[in-house]
Amino acid sequence: MTDTTEITEEHIEPSTEAAEQPAEQQPDGQPAAATGPEEESSSSGQDPALSYYRIRFRPGDQPFTAAARIDNLRTGEAVMVQTDHGPEPALVHSRAERWPGEEGRDQSYTYTIQRRCSREEGTRFANLADLEERAHGICRQKIEKLGLPMKLIRVERFFNGSKIIFYFTAESRVDFRELVKNLVQEFRTRVEMRQIGVRHETKMLGGLGCCGRELCCSSFIKEFDSVSIKMAKEQNLPLNPAKISGACNRLLCCLNYEFATYKALRKNMPKVGKRIVYKEQICKVRRHNALNQTIVVADPDNKEITLNREEWLQTTPVLPPPKKKG
Repeated sequence: MTDTTEITEEHIEPSTEAAEQPAEQQPDGQPAAATGPEEESSSSGQDPALSYYRIRFRPGDQPFTAAARIDNLRTGEAVMVQTDHGPEPALVHSRAERWPGEEGRDQSYTYTIQRRCSREEGTRFANLADLEERAHGICRQKIEKLGLPMKLIRVERFFNGSKIIFYFTAESRVDFRELVKNLVQEFRTRVEMRQIGVRHETKMLGGLGCCGRELCCSSFIKEFDSVSIKMAKEQNLPLNPAKISGACNRLLCCLNYEFATYKALRKNMPKVGKRIVYKEQICKVRRHNALNQTIVVADPDNKEITLNREEWLQTTPVLPPPKKKG
């Protein structure tokens, strides 16, 4: 297996209004955070008047941290959140709890809650999922009619109706110009087609990992890091694709979490395959247990011996014979 770094491609349909540029979106389909002067100043220092919440733009989506000057928001309450393309509704998931020992430190947040939703906005927000589902069905029918080699994953509609984003996967680039024309005629708004990779597809769809917990990508991962087979080898994991691959059929993102720790623990340990002198015998290192700080060596009689940290620290490496000149 090789490194499975994913490259996400985007296809943006130009607006019918030439002067208007498409709003930037995050790869996971959530509105990009606004970076106005008010938010920049408030996020750089701790404001005692601010309260912090975890919010979701759609039920089941990844939660984000948001700041508000409202202290009594309840779980499930609909609020208006400032984004780069205008206010968007979201649901309060919970209070943003601090980790132990972080009291007094600046709290970072991605969005700013403006206010509670009005009754009319709450009704429109409740109907937004039905509108997106309807758009999903219409787009899928048009894709089948045109015979395009693409798989529609998700539809996101702006709250003000100014744009609809269609996320899809495909093995290669797709000429979807005719599809966009049909969708613009159908919905009478700006349409953006965005091609994503399989990792972002899994992030949007969600699910459970092999550990039994919610997928890391759909619960808290903001950006995907590079994952390589070297990380599995460093942690002595079986190199079986079925055991080290996630729901996206790519290497597990969690291989990244402890890689640095394993690498640091193995730094001073004798490398596998090297020969060392132990009790005046030349032994060959066969394997490590980084967490227990033990190594397994084979003596001249091919008998395996387990050495703890104190024992292998007292060993000396067998230097290779010097190369002959000429």
